[in-house]
Amino acid sequence: MTARRTKFYLNKANGKWSGVCAGIADYSGIDVVWVRVGAVLITLMGAFPWTLIAYFAAVYFADDKPKGLYSDRDDEKFWQGVRTNPTRSTRDVRSKFRDIDRRLADIEIYYPSRNTRLADEIDSLR
Repeated sequence: MTARRTKFYLNKANGKWSGVCAGIADYSGIDVVWVRVGAVLITLMGAFPWTLIAYFAAVYFADDKPKGLYSDRDDEKFWQGVRTNPTRSTRDVRSKFRDIDRRLADIEIYYPSRNTRLADEIDSLR
């Protein structure tokens, strides 16, 4: 079974205790320090038993992050963007493909017009 890139995983490699805060940081793209500070502040501001219950529930139910889930840092950033805002990610990918298509169309117009032999071959294929 392949690992899903949009799923929450515990990150024990970068975690302090069980990797919950590091997993949240990986999932959301927020720096792990800020996730830890936020967890401590929420706990101290009156949500004491509930944050611990949620923490241990995450430890119990979440899977460990598989090795080699992302090919590189850019791949990881892309999937974090998909998780946080899928509409924007889809729009960005669509925009990149439109740009590639436009550039290919420009190449197709330029080269046959400059190379008559190539233009004749393309016309013969039509």
